[in-house]
Amino acid sequence: MIIGPTDQVLYADILVVDDTPANLQLLTAMLKGRGHKVRPVLDGNLALQAARNRQPDLILLDVNMPGLDGFEVCTQLKAEPLLAKIPVIFISANAETMDKVKAFALGGVDYITKPFQFEEVEARVETHLKLRHLQQEIEGLNNSLHLQVSAQVREITYSQVATILALAKLSETRDEGTGNHIFRVQRYCQALVCQLAKEQVFGNIIDDCFIDTIFHASALHDIGKVGIPDSILLKPGKFTDNEFAVMKTHTTLGAETLAAVVENYPHNALVRMGVEVARSHHEHWDGSGYPEGLGGEDIPLAARIVMLADQYDALRNKRPYKQAISAAESYTILTQGDSRSNPAHLDPRVLKAFSNIASEFEAIFDDLGG
Repeated sequence: MIIGPTDQVLYADILVVDDTPANLQLLTAMLKGRGHKVRPVLDGNLALQAARNRQPDLILLDVNMPGLDGFEVCTQLKAEPLLAKIPVIFISANAETMDKVKAFALGGVDYITKPFQFEEVEARVETHLKLRHLQQEIEGLNNSLHLQVSAQVREITYSQVATILALAKLSETRDEGTGNHIFRVQRYCQALVCQLAKEQVFGNIIDDCFIDTIFHASALHDIGKVGIPDSILLKPGKFTDNEFAVMKTHTTLGAETLAAVVENYPHNALVRMGVEVARSHHEHWDGSGYPEGLGGEDIPLAARIVMLADQYDALRNKRPYKQAISAAESYTILTQGDSRSNPAHLDPRVLKAFSNIASEFEAIFDDLGG
């Protein structure tokens, strides 16, 4: 449709439906005389087919027709999303109030009684075409506004993620030998959660938003290490009990720091999940972990996923107090256990997901370096 300013309609595609050829010819001639493109059809089935082939800007629809009457045609039009917004003006010899009420209830925008005067038809057609034009303008403005807002939200989100990642990397620089640890953990978590999403039990939890959020939030799991003294964080040997007690506080330090951010931005899903993974990524499925001794599904799912990813990467990397371990040996340790890891500490479903995609973990480690 090509429409000028709201005070003048220049052109419209109008579908005219009437089983009386004389009425059809009269309306067609009148509307063509006003510059409109008119498509006349003689029955309801042809009207539906014509509307589906090319959406008209407006439909003039007779009520009393053999086969599908005008009410049924309108009902079917309104049931199809692509056709539902086309304005329908009913034209009928029935002047009963109930017929008019039914026409409007079915979605008609107007009702013209036969015999009609062309001036009346013309005025109502022009009015509803202008209204439709205004609706389209509003829809266009709303779409434009939505795109602008979406672009602004993306920009804010990218800036937010970049800032958070910088903070996570800052904490990592103090922990010698971790290299691209947080980048690998992000990729491990992404692979794990995509595998878990295939299980029906996680269908109501894991969606595209969850996958994207855990990818970014997993980088925050060790942010609390910023508050751990170098003498403990970088110690090459075994911790004393007191030193280990201090080391364990990196979970609560990180969670409390991020929780302060959540107070100001309570709807920020990324930081909320960051609190969960920072606090609980050392909790154990069997309840033997820290800092709260949570067990089973009391441990947030994101933390359970990050825990396995973090453990795998810790096994694979050389640290001041240990040598690097191969992918095959790391797999055996995680799935069968030894003094360095216990399968009872891991969510069985997360462990099973890892078992199914262990080769992906190996590829991620090889790609991002040890």
